[in-house]
Amino acid sequence: MRADVEALKADIEQSVALLRRRLDWDVALRKLDELNARVEDPTLWDDPDQAQAVSRERSQLEARVNTVREMESGLEEGVMLSEMADEEGDEATYQEAVDQLKAIKERAARAELEALLSGEADGNDAYLEVNSGAGGTESNDWAGMLLRMYTRWAKAHGYEVELQEETSGEQAGIKSATVQISGPNAYGWLKSESGVHRLVRISPYDAAAKRHTSFASIGVSPVVDDTIEIDINPADVRTDTYRASGAGGQHINKTDSAVRLTHVPTNTVVACQAGRSQHQNREQAWKMLRARLYELELQKREAAAQALADAKTDIGWGHQIRSYVLQPYQMVKDLRTNVETSDTDGVLNGDLDAFMGAALAARVGETREGADS
Repeated sequence: MRADVEALKADIEQSVALLRRRLDWDVALRKLDELNARVEDPTLWDDPDQAQAVSRERSQLEARVNTVREMESGLEEGVMLSEMADEEGDEATYQEAVDQLKAIKERAARAELEALLSGEADGNDAYLEVNSGAGGTESNDWAGMLLRMYTRWAKAHGYEVELQEETSGEQAGIKSATVQISGPNAYGWLKSESGVHRLVRISPYDAAAKRHTSFASIGVSPVVDDTIEIDINPADVRTDTYRASGAGGQHINKTDSAVRLTHVPTNTVVACQAGRSQHQNREQAWKMLRARLYELELQKREAAAQALADAKTDIGWGHQIRSYVLQPYQMVKDLRTNVETSDTDGVLNGDLDAFMGAALAARVGETREGADS
């Protein structure tokens, strides 16, 4: 076995062993058998909410078990193919085997991070909210760029993206927008993106071609289902209706169908205009409000409520979590983890995994060495 294949094999085996330990492999297999039996029991569906919860738990556990099994079988096939190719002197096939093993290694690295997603709501879908900071057109344009960046990241990972609300800027970009991102562990991956994002560039809106600094904030909260109790006093919520804006056909701008809810005690504001009726938007807005208040509670449990409040208080200097510099040099740097890259185009087109992975590992406070000790 050549040294490159031997090194890849060792790395993948180490990752598989770590994933098995984190899953508590034997316990996970027994649990999966139990969940499969429950899903096949027709009486489970007498309670649709419970049935959905069990099905979701089964799907998530099955996906983790299958990931480990597929990596093990892929490793065996890749090593066997490389050895056969090496014996026959077939370099093209040998390189194909090496590429296959490299892909498994990359998948293993992501699976290791996903194994850290053990928070109460990490497996849930997510609401992602973008708000522009002070600065008018510049900040509005930057907020629009961020919305596009996260939309591309989500779609590249097979997530569904549904626009819930958008307020356009006067000349360009957006003042605010909220999207629902749906898929496994969406909230777990995105939660570390909450905070202020800073852009430095030559402004396309400045005839003098001067360098400008713009700010926009990202807020992320989990989509919560009816099994999670969020007690909201209706008297604490102010409801406003207004005409929806943006593309949407003949219905848009003809009725006050958009709904904005304000939870007065926490000054939490949500809005929805995606539905075609005020009733639909009101129902979705209440779901969004429950999600936002649930996220606040999670932040308190994690002793991070103050950091969240600081990020939302001032969308400007001293509060940013990441800087995107396009001029005079090109660099994206996360100020919490010090992860950086000069591939600014890649990042703005949704290549965020390195930043999310580092923030997740730092937030959990767990590394491979720590898990192995």
